[in-house]
Amino acid sequence: MIKETIISHLVKPEDLQHHGTLFAGRMAEWLVEACFIAACRVVGKPEDVVCVQIHGINFPHPIRNGDIVEIRSQVARIGKTSITVHGRAYVPERSEPSVTGMATFVTVDKQGKPYEHGLHLSKGYIAEHKAVHQKALEAMDSDG
Repeated sequence: MIKETIISHLVKPEDLQHHGTLFAGRMAEWLVEACFIAACRVVGKPEDVVCVQIHGINFPHPIRNGDIVEIRSQVARIGKTSITVHGRAYVPERSEPSVTGMATFVTVDKQGKPYEHGLHLSKGYIAEHKAVHQKALEAMDSDG
């Protein structure tokens, strides 16, 4: 069963940029990390998972010093060698995400060559997570 992955980070002064809000690069690092963990849980072999693309990270709301950021990631799409994961970052006082984005990972062998992992999403999972599955398909189409 594929489950949502949840990780948390405390925003500290060293995580801020010159405007006093969370540096986008730090947030991207945390978001991709959460997405990586979700992909690894599905594959079962973290050593075989590599990130090949980050898709449009959006920052609709600032995150500030002292906020505890909860990052939720869930598998959105599975291809022959790839797994696309959707991530959302929340702060406690907001119900909508402060940051959203996706990352695609590929399974590779010890020589770094992609291999077919044999995984798939059930029709029930796709139906239950239709919105993120559709976003992943659109991201793949727009990225070429």
